[in-house]
Amino acid sequence: MTEKRIPVTMHVNGKPYSASCPARTTLVDFLRDELRLTGTHVGCEHGTCGACTVMLDGDPIRACLVFAVQLEGREITTVEGLCKPDGGLSILQESFCDAHAQQCGYCTPGMLISAQALLNRNASPDKEEIREAISSNLCRCTGYQQICDAIKMAAERTNGAKEHS
Repeated sequence: MTEKRIPVTMHVNGKPYSASCPARTTLVDFLRDELRLTGTHVGCEHGTCGACTVMLDGDPIRACLVFAVQLEGREITTVEGLCKPDGGLSILQESFCDAHAQQCGYCTPGMLISAQALLNRNASPDKEEIREAISSNLCRCTGYQQICDAIKMAAERTNGAKEHS
């Protein structure tokens, strides 16, 4: 017997998407399997690692802990949505590269989303605010220092760009 599929419409990275899925489909599986947006990673599937972090209406959430059908009409931002309109890297993404803030890269999409949510709320976060913002994202490779450096670098670059415009 085929599982009943429920239609879902949401805005993802500023674009409307409509698809259908079983009621039990998590947002992370919907993004990856139905919309083919595979930048959001599946990690622990219990909400503890942060690999699946996306923004829901501007706030970071764990995409493995919510069902896609719960998000009808909502705005989702994935790591793909952080790029510039021309597809180039954002200031934050460039800063991650420049600061060598990724090694295996598995946590990077969730870290970028958490960092962008912080920078959206606070253009000049201090070290403690940066550490707090990424504290729920696990990384087994970097030791976090380069990630913190990258977020600080992105804030400084963004603020510098605003001052020159």
